[in-house]
Amino acid sequence: MNASTDIVTDDITPLSAVPTTDTAAVPPSDARSHFAWIDIRGTAGDVRAALVQAAIHHRIDGIVSDDADILSDLPPTVRRVLAVGALSVDPDVAARVDIVLADHTGDDVSPIVDAGPAAEAGVHVAVSDADTLRHACETVRRAPWTLLTFTDPTKIPLEIVIAAAENSGGATVTVVNDIEDAGIVKLVLEHGSDGLLLAPRNADDVATLADVIRPGADHIELGELTVTKVEHIGMGERACIDTCSLLAKDEGCLIGSFSTGMFLSCSETHPLPYMPTRPFRWNAGAVHSYVLVPDNRTRYVSELQAGQPILAVRSTGEVREVRIGRVKIERRPLISVTATTSDGRVVNVIAQDDWHVRLLGPGGSVNNVTDLKPGDKLLGHAPPESRHVGLPITEFCDER
Repeated sequence: MNASTDIVTDDITPLSAVPTTDTAAVPPSDARSHFAWIDIRGTAGDVRAALVQAAIHHRIDGIVSDDADILSDLPPTVRRVLAVGALSVDPDVAARVDIVLADHTGDDVSPIVDAGPAAEAGVHVAVSDADTLRHACETVRRAPWTLLTFTDPTKIPLEIVIAAAENSGGATVTVVNDIEDAGIVKLVLEHGSDGLLLAPRNADDVATLADVIRPGADHIELGELTVTKVEHIGMGERACIDTCSLLAKDEGCLIGSFSTGMFLSCSETHPLPYMPTRPFRWNAGAVHSYVLVPDNRTRYVSELQAGQPILAVRSTGEVREVRIGRVKIERRPLISVTATTSDGRVVNVIAQDDWHVRLLGPGGSVNNVTDLKPGDKLLGHAPPESRHVGLPITEFCDER
């Protein structure tokens, strides 16, 4: 039956009992951890010292150098990576480092450096054509560590190497040109390269690189909200948020009139009698509403724009970052839903006054806003802080 042309009356009543385990069409969240190395070859004096200290302070995983003396002075919290030109190295030198990294040369398929008993073996492959791409794919299946340099800006060769490395047991480290490139490489084929290698210009680059590989908030505390009042309040502007991702049936965005309490809205992933589902959209709320975005910030829904990040939150509290494709603001009848948190705070959300707009409840239950009544339970997030320009702040703030 075509939902866009036929009225599916059987879908209307049981929506609150729709199971939330069917997420086959939705990509899993990125739970994979990444690490970063910095390359200090070609640096000296105060610059090198500043980079090393920044790497230690920001818990960068490894430092690459061609000087074993420099590496041997590093603390054990940093992986010492010695770059060499040959496929064998003096055992006494190898004993002072953690990884011996040799360049791939010649036509042999994936030669592995002889690092001796004390260090692990690594191979650096520069991918510039089909032959070197083949060498890279062979290397990642055999070497404990593979450093990859790609001469062309396309990420297709990296995708191929990552696919070849699947379940190999080794780690891939990709040379990145700058911080922006690092953010892209991290996400190639969803989980990206295991590690990133950057030759930083200064200590600030090291700090920013650490932020790129640091996992974002992957869980948020949700609690029950008890509905106390539902009012039809007339016309106003509301926003739909279309994302660049497919959303799960129990996945929504956190939105509300007050910064100290937000409701978990529902994505348009459930059947509608007059139109197809739109599993990329939240019919979010009125234009004044706060919406939760990364870095524990809020924004007004009317300020959101295409390309910006927003947090997608599941009924379990699992969080991922998705990108906005567009925000559509239109004039519609509005409904006001007021509720209380478990500690007695009053919270509110204003949404489009229509049956197909839904809020999520405990267990991922789906609740049409026009069917809500006092006593109903919904899911939400009630942070203790107030907000100033979207940032949490501990100060007196009375929102009504």
